Amino acid sequence: MRTAARRFAAFALAFALAPTVLWSVSAPARGSGPAVVAIGPIAMTVSDAERSADFYRRVLGFDRVLDTELSDEASEQLHGIAGLRLRVVRMRLGHEVIDLMEYITPRGRPIPADSRSNDRWFQHVAIIVSDMDRAYAHVREHRVKAVSAGPQQLPAWNQMAGGIRAFYFKDPDGHPLEILWFPPGKGDARWHVRSERLFLGIDHTAIVIADTARSLVCYRDRLGLRVAGESENWGLEQERLNNVAGARLRITTLRAAAGPGVELLEYLAPRDGRPIPDDARPNDLAHWHTTLVARDPEAFAFASRSRACTFPSADAVAIDHRELGFTRALPGRDPDGHAFQLVAADGGLVNEGYR
Repeated sequence: MRTAARRFAAFALAFALAPTVLWSVSAPARGSGPAVVAIGPIAMTVSDAERSADFYRRVLGFDRVLDTELSDEASEQLHGIAGLRLRVVRMRLGHEVIDLMEYITPRGRPIPADSRSNDRWFQHVAIIVSDMDRAYAHVREHRVKAVSAGPQQLPAWNQMAGGIRAFYFKDPDGHPLEILWFPPGKGDARWHVRSERLFLGIDHTAIVIADTARSLVCYRDRLGLRVAGESENWGLEQERLNNVAGARLRITTLRAAAGPGVELLEYLAPRDGRPIPDDARPNDLAHWHTTLVARDPEAFAFASRSRACTFPSADAVAIDHRELGFTRALPGRDPDGHAFQLVAADGGLVNEGYR
């Protein structure tokens, strides 16, 4: 019971900040189609929103599109934190956004200094670049903390991932980030349109999980995301990318009709990644949450009956802050404790935002 109570508090906080979705999606008729029609924005807890916003603008080309503070009773209820004062800075890159969430009060814990890429609190966003060599030189000029031993090109024998180039590094709080380049024939077509920009947008957010089949019951069978790709990656390049010796990953990409994907990373080896702590809270810097836009109110009820996804309540929380792009939210967690927030498509979220 104590664990459930702790997770409820974490869920609630994770959900307080569903940002404005950047896609125009026509919701299917009631009772038809998947529960989730769009993914994003993706939120992370930061220690200093101004510092983080400057980093994402200066180093990675994001633009600030919203800066607001929340300290009302409804936000406290949603986040499960008394005495809450929360600053949310929304940053856009291309058609995707992230939310930088600074818990001014109360403060949470830092990311564990010994975090590894196979720990299950791992989550990152994959930022697509038009030129990997230039992008790598650019982030190195800004003295980012590298995770990978330089950009890694996945081997040709890997039919699904061969030729992809990637590099892991960290933001000022230690959140892992990835820059990613797709060769011709791989990735979404929009990543191959000629552009003068170096950093193009966010392809997906990746989370480490313990069991792919179990996670799919939550994300695919209950929330309605579709499997868009699967691969199994191993070898020296993968080890150097993740900085995990002997890394062997089962990777499953999930997508909705709009927005970035959710990539499930199951480490088949090594299996010593640590779980998300039972007392994790949304104001801890290791916290992320992913916004999932629901088709209609009926989707809330359908999702909340799941035993694979965990919901503290079947009832959505009414939100007072329309600038965030929604009026109701249902906080949840997946089987490994990764937070998401299910928000209603009828709250102005779908038809607002950037085209």
